[in-house]
Amino acid sequence: MALLELEAVTAFYGASQALFGVGLTVGEGECLALLGRNGMGKTTTIRAITRMLPHRGGRIVFDGHDLGRLPSHRAAQLGIGLVPEGRRCFPNLTVEENLTAAARPGPWDRAAVARLFPRLEERRRQRAASLSGGEQQMLAIGRALMTNPRLLILDEATEGLAPVVRQEIWVAIRKLKSDSGFAILVVDKSLKELRAVADRFSVLEKGESVWTGAGDSLTGDLVERYLGV
Repeated sequence: MALLELEAVTAFYGASQALFGVGLTVGEGECLALLGRNGMGKTTTIRAITRMLPHRGGRIVFDGHDLGRLPSHRAAQLGIGLVPEGRRCFPNLTVEENLTAAARPGPWDRAAVARLFPRLEERRRQRAASLSGGEQQMLAIGRALMTNPRLLILDEATEGLAPVVRQEIWVAIRKLKSDSGFAILVVDKSLKELRAVADRFSVLEKGESVWTGAGDSLTGDLVERYLGV
């Protein structure tokens, strides 16, 4: 049985429909890349999964629990960890305080996060607002890991970062994929890097799931059709 399953999910912002039938699954220990041009519903899908946006139709099930009946904090407690688009660290808290605020029992503690991102340990007494963009992204990932999730969702985790920092983040994601054992749902635009970490790909077009398959089945024609400018 899949850890996460979405079936024919629809969602609205007010009277405007944003999702028209999203279906995807993420298995235990699997990495699924969610793809699509800008505005096709990727972040809206993540908001529905994490219960920050109610879905109106279809089903979202996580570990056998119908998420449609739960508020966002209960979904998080079930084991869904989110690294949101735009990082959204607590700016007036220190690195250490940001991590501690999210901590739940499990193998991911401050020491484990420091091994993944040594720079955060060096900056542990600095306020998040004083960090560089790349350091804030490391902190956002570390904060999500401190919840000890069963599913880690990364929404544009490398967007807007310098190339050298993007590579640091991808190294960390590959390490999480190989060593952590939890499932990963990742949204990103870098197909080259995604092919190195994702087990499967799912493509959204105008708020609807249009293609799912392994990376070697994602041909140039499909890329041009669904992801090209």
